[in-house]
Amino acid sequence: MSIKTHTPFSVAISVYKSDDPKFFDRALFSITEMQTIKPDEIVLVVDGPVCEELNRVIEKYERLYSIFHIIRLEKNGGLGNALKIAVESSKYDLIARMDSDDVSLPTRFEQQLRYFEEHPEVDIVGGDITEFIGDESNIVGKRVVPKSNEEIQEYMRRRCAFNHVSVMYKRDAVQDAGGYQDWFCNEDYYLWIRMWLNHALFANTGSVLVNVRVGEEMYSRRGGKRYYDSEKKLQKYMLNHKMIGLSTYCLNVAKRFVIQILLPNQVRGWVFRTVAREKVS
Repeated sequence: MSIKTHTPFSVAISVYKSDDPKFFDRALFSITEMQTIKPDEIVLVVDGPVCEELNRVIEKYERLYSIFHIIRLEKNGGLGNALKIAVESSKYDLIARMDSDDVSLPTRFEQQLRYFEEHPEVDIVGGDITEFIGDESNIVGKRVVPKSNEEIQEYMRRRCAFNHVSVMYKRDAVQDAGGYQDWFCNEDYYLWIRMWLNHALFANTGSVLVNVRVGEEMYSRRGGKRYYDSEKKLQKYMLNHKMIGLSTYCLNVAKRFVIQILLPNQVRGWVFRTVAREKVS
């Protein structure tokens, strides 16, 4: 059943020079034309200079839709900084997160708005994702996340319990926890942890909201010393705030050392696809 009236909401998205113009166009199409409930505002942060092809995509959507609020940064400052600016600049308290190369399913925003309507005490609502390589129909995996606040908090002690590209949250809850901050490749996990410490209430819909573009390069980004150091530091943060005990900290760090330092990219990719994802028939 469709929602006839809805709480107005913004979408926060950033783009930078390495993004593919065709993928970016498809991502924007999925949140402007495909949705059963359209956004009331799209805050697009252009994170530093971009190529002419990306600028043409931006200008096309800016002409077509008055809801676009374009913010251009002189220098690339990273995802955390871009999202911090997007959240601070959003007109509405409800904000949906979107990536520049993924595809939001048609009822994504409708499902999340209905959840907030039925559970006004909740501060953030995410969902499951499917992952594809090449063609959108070539689904290679599915990341399922826990649904209830209690399940999410328990899961958070081991892994990030939200698919960042799928979330919709209340701006005040994000800002009250300190907002997005720089934390290499883990800006989202760090934010959810601080929101938890600030007594925010979590939820996931239990349904797929976004189809995410993946490839071998994604798995290579999830490895290496810098990524491992970031994850280890995050585990130490949770330990220091008594969110996890010493045994859990040691186990979490050991697992990450094996996956992110010892495994080559190809094997790491296999681990993510077979162990950390559900098979899709």
